[in-house]
Amino acid sequence: MGIPTVRACALVAALFAGCLAGCAPGLPDSVTAPRTNAAPQPGSLPQQPARVQSVDAAALGTTWRPGCPVPPTELRRITLSYFGFDGRSHRGELVVNRDAVGDVVAIFAELYSARFPIEKMRTVDNYPRAEDELSMQDNNTSAFNCRPLPSGAWSLHAYGRAVDINPLINPYISASGDLQPATARAYLDRARTDQGMIRDGDVVVRTFAEHGWKWGGHWHDPVDYQHFERR
Repeated sequence: MGIPTVRACALVAALFAGCLAGCAPGLPDSVTAPRTNAAPQPGSLPQQPARVQSVDAAALGTTWRPGCPVPPTELRRITLSYFGFDGRSHRGELVVNRDAVGDVVAIFAELYSARFPIEKMRTVDNYPRAEDELSMQDNNTSAFNCRPLPSGAWSLHAYGRAVDINPLINPYISASGDLQPATARAYLDRARTDQGMIRDGDVVVRTFAEHGWKWGGHWHDPVDYQHFERR
């Protein structure tokens, strides 16, 4: 687990008090952080507390099946706030490994504070057959999905230790020309100024790096602008 910044620690303390303890083995699996009574500043978007819940196979739907590398007991569903493309506050869901919960809550609290725009955030079982291509074409930010890499090895998404952010406008491209999603060719032009694009050194890359997560945009082949992972 990465070492959070002072700012991120303050955000987590205020917005998610008690969650890290609640997510530890042997302690409660469902935690809701208390609401703050502080009045929001004019024009601000008050962030609701993150919520963490345990999941079972039924709750994971088509994103999980027997033979996946982690059981449902090792996964958690996080409901959290994000700043939308429409300039408004929304609630979304990510499923991650239980040992990644603290990082993910802290990271997305920081991104919300920075008002980094995310178009949508739904678990991939909302798409037919949990098809990642459909989720990416929908520009959907997601995490867990029990799926393999082209090599046949398990993706880190299958362990709940990877997050893809705004994947349509932050595509995956290999030297062989494999583009994911297939509809993202216009967004290979990284000089574009579309909201939600991720660029080296921006708040998204910095915040994930502060917690020890790697960005696929730093890879050489493939280059995966949407992808963040922690091994």
